[in-house]
Formats: sequence, structure tokens, C-alpha cells
Amino acid sequence: MDRSDVPGLVAVTLVTLVTLAIGTWGLRFSRTTSDFFVASRTVRPGLNASAIGGEYLSAASFLGIAGLLLVGGADMLWYPVGWTAGYLVLLVLVAAPLRRSGAYTLPDFAEARLGSRTVRAACSLLVVGIGWLYLIPQFEGAGITLRSAIGAPDWVGSLVVAVVVLANVTSGGMRSVTFVQAFQYWLKLTALLVPAAVLVAVWWGDGRPHGTVGGTHWSTPVADGSGGIGLYTTYSLIAALFLGTMGLPHVVVRFYTNPDGRAARRTTVVVLGLLGLFYLWPPVYAALGRVYGGRLAAEGRSDVLVLELPRLMIDGVGGDVLTGLVTAGAFAAFLSTSSGLAIAVSGVITQDVTSRLVSEQRGVAAFRLAAVAAVVIPVLAALLVQNVGVAQSVGLAFAVAASTFCPLLVLGIWWPRLTDAGALAGLAAGGLGAGGAAIATLAGYLPGGWAGALLGQPAAWSAPLAVLVMVTVSLATAHRQPAHARRFLVRLHTPESLSR
Repeated sequence: MDRSDVPGLVAVTLVTLVTLAIGTWGLRFSRTTSDFFVASRTVRPGLNASAIGGEYLSAASFLGIAGLLLVGGADMLWYPVGWTAGYLVLLVLVAAPLRRSGAYTLPDFAEARLGSRTVRAACSLLVVGIGWLYLIPQFEGAGITLRSAIGAPDWVGSLVVAVVVLANVTSGGMRSVTFVQAFQYWLKLTALLVPAAVLVAVWWGDGRPHGTVGGTHWSTPVADGSGGIGLYTTYSLIAALFLGTMGLPHVVVRFYTNPDGRAARRTTVVVLGLLGLFYLWPPVYAALGRVYGGRLAAEGRSDVLVLELPRLMIDGVGGDVLTGLVTAGAFAAFLSTSSGLAIAVSGVITQDVTSRLVSEQRGVAAFRLAAVAAVVIPVLAALLVQNVGVAQSVGLAFAVAASTFCPLLVLGIWWPRLTDAGALAGLAAGGLGAGGAAIATLAGYLPGGWAGALLGQPAAWSAPLAVLVMVTVSLATAHRQPAHARRFLVRLHTPESLSR
């Protein structure tokens, strides 16, 4: 092993051991099925916000944003802006009513609101699909990180993350993972902030002017070309990020862990602050990369900018130490986000599949069996699907969520005339539209011109299509409106203090 590989190996080992230690400590508090699903709904806003920040700031946030900014310039700032602003939409429209629904998962909410097992089944399929689409870049990013840090094959990082996530999720469920994710948010923030401060000081003393990559300017369009295609792609990306947050299963499930609706709103406000604080730093790495990291962009390795920039700027032990720190943060990003997604997907699979397969061992045993399926399948997919940008993959998951669960939640919470037929038709329209575009993109089928833009960023047409279909079909099937719809909406919008 080369000397330069030691800091990365030490960082990954320490993060893995600390993660397992905290997860084991959290196991002491996990006794019931409710502990495994929603931590018995006792997580307070401060801890919950840190845990949400830990699971939400994924490979795309830690590695992908800096790489996108390095290559594409300032227009790529729409990614962190959109990922943060999505919580503002969530706060205003969804957070408190969703918590008051009393559901464990999104399929639970859909069935309670519409009284339909068919809609529930469709939501379960979507949760699993979105969760797996989001997990693939986490495992891919883990492979990239270990390859950059210690020269390991890509499959090693994916396998290590999968094993650690399975150990934590199956040992203590949501209760255990909450403590792990809260710790990992602060680790990720420290792992970006401290090296960024040191590297800025080095650049300041170096006296180098601002650089360019490949002769380009700092700001280039989100899409190749200009005019209508670039404008459409930008606005479609904004729509996916702003609206997709509320439909991400691992985000939504965390609001079920709050004691009440007021705590859910307070949690969201704190999350906005934590995300804003974190997203200040990836652009710093991108700006420094324009000066020192042009080679990475030319080689198509922009995703490793955060990992390799310290050694590009500082020789010797100093660069090695900073590299070890950012490697620790990157690995924590994969572990925390993968854990949250595994919890969300496992909860749905447990309720709709494994609890029936192991009927004599319902509850925790069924949850653990579901967790294995939730992790193993996307790991295999990540090993098969190579060289898909982590931010691009996550953006597609947001597009699918914005085109399915966003319309369902907003209309289900605020419009009493939504019917099961309307919801099912809208989910099919948005899911097939955005999901088909995501599959085509991941498979590498992206034609040029408008066709490629519509497939690469589908949210601008798939989300409105889903809303239109839901509303139209619901109006046409008004006789199927649930008898309890208005009573259910009153419950969603009545503060707990008044209910008591």
C-alpha cells in the first residue's frame, strides 16, 4: 500500500467503526416495532433536524455539487438552492398535516386518505423504485471514494457501505439510525468546512488569479447549447428539486418520528438552516478547482474534486490529513443517506411483502428481511450501471418524486375531491413519464435536441401531467370520493392542542 493511501484507509475505518458503535448504542433503545419504523414518534426537533440533514446530504451533495460547478459553472448552483428550497415548500404545504395523519409510510397515508388498497400498492411500488433509484448513486459514490482514497476497485466501496448500513438498520431500525445520522451531519459539515478554510488560506497566500477550465467561463448553461433548450432544462431542474423533496420516502418518513405537527414544522425550520450552512462550502471547492483542478475536469473526473483538491494544493502531511478528513465526510454521506433510504424502503416492503411471508414472525424479523432486499438489489444495480454522475442520478429520483408523490400529497392534503381513481391515474401518468425518462437516461439513451432535454429533465412536463390527470379523473369519478374525506382533512389541519 502506498503511503498516500493511509489517510483514506484510516478515515474510512474510523467512520465505519464509529457508525457501528453509535448504532449499537442506539440498539439499547430499540425494543418495539414502532421503534424500528418511526422511533416511537419521540424524536425532538433538534435531533431530528440533524438526522434529516445527515441523511439528506448525500453523495450528490458532498461530491456532486462541486464537480458540477467545476464543469458547468455558476448555473449549477440551482442544485443546492433547489435541494434547500424544497424544504420550504415541504414546510408550508405538507410537514404538519402529514405528521397528523398518523401514518407510518407514504402508502399508509394514501390508504388512509383514499381508502384504497390499490392506491396503496401503487405507492409501495413507487417508494421502492424511488428509493432504489436514489440508493444507486450512493453506492456508486462509495466506490468512487475508495478508488480515489486507497486505489480499491469500485465494488469494494459499494460492498462496505452495504454491509455497514445493513448492520445498523437491522440492529436498531429508525431509533438507532437517528443517532447515527445526526452524528454524521456534523461530521460532514466539519469535513467540508475545515479543509475549505485551510485551502482558501493557501490560495490567498499563493496569489494565483481565478482560473478557467477548458477555456470556458465561470458560468455556462445547464444544458449544452442555448436558447429554448437551455431555458427548459433549467426550469425543469428547478421544478424537480423544489417539488421532489416532499415526495422522497426517506425524507417523509422522518416527519412521522416527530411527537406532533408543531414539532414537525419546527424540525423543518431547523433543517433549512442546517442545509444552508452546509451548502455554503461545495462552491468554495468548485471555485478553487477552477484554479487548481482543471486536469480533473479534462479527464472527466470532476466527481472526485473534493477528495483530490487538498493534495493538489498542499504537499506532504498537510494534504494527507485534509484528504483523510474529506474522505471521512464523503463516506459518512454514503452511510447516512443509504441508511435513511434503507429504512424507508424496508418499512414499505415489510408492511406489504415480508410480513406476509413470515407471518409467524411479524414485526422486527419481517423488517430485517425487508432490509436485506432493500439494500442488496440497488448494490447489484450500482455495480452494473457505471459512470452515471451522482448528482444526475439523484436529480432523476427527484423528478420521479415530483411527478408522483408531490401531486398526491398536495391534493390529498388540500383538496377533498381527490378520488382513488384520480390518484391512481395521476401516479401512473407521472410515474411512467418520469420513470421511463429516468430509465432511458440511465441506460444511456439520450438523443440530441429537444428529445434529449425532455428525457434528461422530465419534471417540467411529467409533474403538470400528473396533476392534470389526477384532477381530471377525480372530477370525472366524483361518485368515488371517500365519505370520510372532509373529516380526514379536518384532522390533518387541526392543531393537536385543539384536538385535545
